Amino acid sequence: MEDAKLSARSLMEFLDQSPVNFLAVKTVSRHLDDAGFARLDPSESWQLAPGGKYYITKNSSAIFAFVLSTEGPASGFRIISAHSDSPGFRIKPKAEMLTEGGIVKLNVEVYGGPILYTWFDRPLSIAGRVMLRTDNPLHPRTEIIRFDRPLLTIPHLAIHFNRAVNDGNPLSRQKDMLPVIAIVRDAAEKDNLLLRTVADALGVSMADIIDFDLSLFDTTPACLVGLNEEFLTSGRLDDLSMVHGAMTALLETTSTRQTRVMAIFDNEETGSGTKQGAASPVLMQLLRRIVSALGGSEEDYFRGIDKSFMVSADNAHAFHPNYSEKYDPTNHPVVGGGPVIKINANCKYMTDADSAAVFRTICDKAGVPCQYFVNHSDVAGGSTLGNILTSQIDLRGVDMGEAIWAMHSVRETMATRDHAYTIAAFKTFFDL
Repeated sequence: MEDAKLSARSLMEFLDQSPVNFLAVKTVSRHLDDAGFARLDPSESWQLAPGGKYYITKNSSAIFAFVLSTEGPASGFRIISAHSDSPGFRIKPKAEMLTEGGIVKLNVEVYGGPILYTWFDRPLSIAGRVMLRTDNPLHPRTEIIRFDRPLLTIPHLAIHFNRAVNDGNPLSRQKDMLPVIAIVRDAAEKDNLLLRTVADALGVSMADIIDFDLSLFDTTPACLVGLNEEFLTSGRLDDLSMVHGAMTALLETTSTRQTRVMAIFDNEETGSGTKQGAASPVLMQLLRRIVSALGGSEEDYFRGIDKSFMVSADNAHAFHPNYSEKYDPTNHPVVGGGPVIKINANCKYMTDADSAAVFRTICDKAGVPCQYFVNHSDVAGGSTLGNILTSQIDLRGVDMGEAIWAMHSVRETMATRDHAYTIAAFKTFFDL
């Protein structure tokens, strides 16, 4: 259990450093830099060496790292994919809205599919990306920003004004979910309040700020709970726990029989249809460039793909002790039961019997338990990275994840020991 807690505490530190997608990528980049990975510029020609360690970023919100094979350009790839984004709230332009009493609230837009109720009455803050003016209009400067102290809250309406609130209360995303940020003395003070705050934090002129991608996050740190600290609770377990697991496995393995790849996409929560999302050709182009830089041909690329395998890592629904009727009667993973293979007859996941057998054998070799998730046949399920990526690349692969409660809540919960199980499986996969 002590090894499990060490893995969990490393994950908690990673989660606290990564409140939004841009900071998750920045955190991963720092770990890669410390481990001797060289950052590549996609706009330049690459000179790659067998056994070398490299990475690229896309849009500051997706990151792809790889350790090259020493067995030639047609040796193939071992890939673990995950995503950097989580459901929440993005701040709109011209966000400040002045209300009675000088109270300023911010106009926000829902990103993905969060459980809205969980965001009420929490200490929230702001993080993301700010674009600054340069001499080249095509290349503004990017600054990543995070306010560490709580700046906002979304106050709930008192039960005295809605006695039926606990019987079900439909929420308006435009009306009910707007956070308050300040009390001002006059209307003029409201204007550009957010931009002034951001400019002061970055030490730049407000006139130099062209645009931003800013999101809200819950400032409550990740923590262990339970009588024996059996559980880990935090925001963004979906899917940063898988990002951390993939990164840890890449850094702690040494095999160069095939090229080891960590592919962290953005925008999975909104369908992956962006240049940094899994529906784009970004991974396919990366793999082709790797083969080419190693002196390989088109034929080498196709041969290598045929030898490759991908683990699509995105979390799974754990059996909830209060809602047993929501789950398949025989295939409902539990927290603490190990990595979960995800199966869907309508191909919402890329798993089939072949790839499930591969991953189950990997878990056996790693000495960790393995579970299965299949949807209750009366409950529609979602999809994830795996089947989207196979529309771009002809890959064998499996969809899997760690079993968690309250997926898409502002705070999700998993078993402390499951992360150590997952890392052990990922390391075994990379070291095969």
